Amino acid sequence: MNDFSRHQGYRRMFKENHLTLGLFFPLEAYEGSIPVMNVEEQVKLAKKAEQWNFASLFVRDVPLYDPNFGDTGQIYDPWVYLGYIAAHTEKIALGTGSIIVTLRHPLHVAKAAASTDLISGRRLILGVATGDRPMEFPGFSVDFDQRGERFREALSVIKNVWNQSFPVIQTPRVHMVGGDLLPKPELRDIPVLVTGHSGQSMEWIAANADGWLYYPRNLFHQTSLIRDWRSHLEVFKPFTQSLYIDLAEDPDEAASAIHLGFRIGRRRLIRFIENLKAAGVNHVVFNLKYGSRPAAEVIDELGEEVVPLFPALDV
Repeated sequence: MNDFSRHQGYRRMFKENHLTLGLFFPLEAYEGSIPVMNVEEQVKLAKKAEQWNFASLFVRDVPLYDPNFGDTGQIYDPWVYLGYIAAHTEKIALGTGSIIVTLRHPLHVAKAAASTDLISGRRLILGVATGDRPMEFPGFSVDFDQRGERFREALSVIKNVWNQSFPVIQTPRVHMVGGDLLPKPELRDIPVLVTGHSGQSMEWIAANADGWLYYPRNLFHQTSLIRDWRSHLEVFKPFTQSLYIDLAEDPDEAASAIHLGFRIGRRRLIRFIENLKAAGVNHVVFNLKYGSRPAAEVIDELGEEVVPLFPALDV
């Protein structure tokens, strides 16, 4: 397994016993399913996040709009959007949270990921998932019940074509003989984070992923989960989680629940993040969708008061 010591994105985000912070696109608060996504404003805020030493910027992969789900993410195709953001930033890690490999052909994912990693200067962190919106699967003529098998197939193919020249691959979706995938990642590998369980056992994730991308859970559950997972590891692999926040103006406001996160004051948030670090979390990606303040204002407060306590690494 690659230690990714020369991968800029990995080095910026991950180190044993350390915790860093990132942001999900769209960098805005919005009601309903569809954000504004003003490209000029998003790029401005992405650059601001890099200047404040956030470790990462993440995009999501939502192939089809489901009005019943309540959130379309950043709307744009993740690969096109990451390419644009890569051209306007220099150091910040670029993550996917997460590419739906059950609905995308693994050779296309491998090529897009390798291209993004090279263009960005080894900054891509590839989060992958099975997908959890049943209405999307018929649109791609994919059996929802086969997503666990397709997920395993995809990871095997992607890692294989990155690492080997002219590999011979025979899987349900790939019959590859005599051809090769270009470009290859410079390191012949890219850090891959499995999202949630993705239909797999904890043992499988520990053996086959370069890290784990999980959902917010109560502190006891998260601590127990990380301990159990790391009992299956022989080397350090990072644990990342998302967190929706509505940052209150009062820095001492106590936490109150919102979807997959909290409305919370800055000082209380710092204490919570310290508890996550003690639990073994290595990276937290904030989502600002449910915020009551402008995203620029929240990013500035986080950058000035919170990020210095959990700064990006290797900057």
